[in-house]
Amino acid sequence: MGPIRDMLAETGISEQQWRVLRILSECGPLDSSTLAERASLLHPSLTRMVFAMDKKGLVTQKRSDTDRRRQVITIAPAGQDIIDSNYEHALRIVRDFKAKLGEDRYEQLIDLLQMLDPHGDQ
Repeated sequence: MGPIRDMLAETGISEQQWRVLRILSECGPLDSSTLAERASLLHPSLTRMVFAMDKKGLVTQKRSDTDRRRQVITIAPAGQDIIDSNYEHALRIVRDFKAKLGEDRYEQLIDLLQMLDPHGDQ
């Protein structure tokens, strides 16, 4: 989406990486399967993305204490800084969408997009 891409232009992250950071910021540490589902990403794509984001210092990953087969991903301070510094801009984008569409159509759009989620209930 254009407005989000414009917002992220100076951050060096993609829309998908923004989504991952936003989810981790809102939900706290998540195992990779849950994060992939909530971010509407295929698990292999998320794995590659998290590896790159870890190298940039945006997230950390470690083995789960309860299930050594699972990776737990946590937002790092640098990732949280990106969220914090773009929070107001992101809110303005949502407000603009709602102003153009109206509250009901905006909610309908969100519902329709969730239907396209390959991991969601259809």
